[in-house]
Amino acid sequence: MYFLIYLVKKVDILKNEEIKKILIIRLSALGDTIHTLPLAYALRQQYPDCQIDWIVEDKAQKFVVNNPLLNNVYVLNKKSSSKLQFLCEFIRIIKKIRNEKYDIVIDTQQLLKSAVIMGLSGGKRKIMLDGGREFSFLFANEIIKTGRKPFDINYHVVNRNLDIAKYLDCTNQEAKFIIPDFSFEYSQNIKDIIENLDKTKKTIVLAPATTWDNKHWNVNGWVDIINEFKEECNIIITASEKEKVLTDKILSFVLKSDSIINLTGKTSLADLVYIYKNVNLVVSPDSGSTHIAWAAEKAYVITLFFATSAKRTAPFGDKYFYISSACPCSPCMSKHCKLKTNKNNCINKIKSEDVVNIIKKVL
Repeated sequence: MYFLIYLVKKVDILKNEEIKKILIIRLSALGDTIHTLPLAYALRQQYPDCQIDWIVEDKAQKFVVNNPLLNNVYVLNKKSSSKLQFLCEFIRIIKKIRNEKYDIVIDTQQLLKSAVIMGLSGGKRKIMLDGGREFSFLFANEIIKTGRKPFDINYHVVNRNLDIAKYLDCTNQEAKFIIPDFSFEYSQNIKDIIENLDKTKKTIVLAPATTWDNKHWNVNGWVDIINEFKEECNIIITASEKEKVLTDKILSFVLKSDSIINLTGKTSLADLVYIYKNVNLVVSPDSGSTHIAWAAEKAYVITLFFATSAKRTAPFGDKYFYISSACPCSPCMSKHCKLKTNKNNCINKIKSEDVVNIIKKVL
């Protein structure tokens, strides 16, 4: 009992101290990293002179490195040639973090790997939301009580991150995305393609690829969209090189047209930002493309949801639309379909005409 009273008093004392340095821990997943940017924005608005830093893994670093909201970014390189090399790099970064003597360290990931960093950080106030997994809560000395689970399918992850901003007395809790200036990274080839589009037509980007099989739409849906709009719109297909099988399959059912531009394997993340800032509409399943397009804040976005929850991760605002699968088991929030028959049937439960109707409405 006395120990608990001591902890409460200690936290109260810390809350009254001036905040000079904050560290945000959000290590992985590009979309989740983008969803955490509004927290950084809120902190920067409330504490303009504060040093705000971030630790991230190499795969998700693109939208935090050189971000004007942040002073420093620590990048954990998981592509290190050996486990020993990674361990040495990890120790080096932890030493840097400890030397900074952060007033606040915020773990937005709430997993063991992120919580260990928080525990080793030497920060005075180690903050996370309730519901941390893998015993991550043991490494915090302040847990924000929300009464919600981390994967509450009815509560948006951006709002969950902004609950931390509210706890830290941030008056601006706008879902505002500030991203780095990528202009020096845009490839000339992509800029030329966009510049040479038929300006008398609207431009639609179809980004059909994502990570989970049960987050993809069926091929026929994409074919229907292309056939419906290929005469009146410019249509750009984007995907990574490893998704070439998917985009080739889609295009194999479509007659060739000069209005269809296949950029599969030809774009960097910076190029995608440039594209999304210069087109009218992006259609995608729940994926990194959706979140990048939302962060770019230019194009209309239509997001298709199957295994995952629209209320948790869909872009929100007047320019953003979503359609959820009518499958009874959606959203299951599982990477692998658990049905014994009709596996991944949810990907067939969004009608192409429903997507067409929204496209016609916004264009």
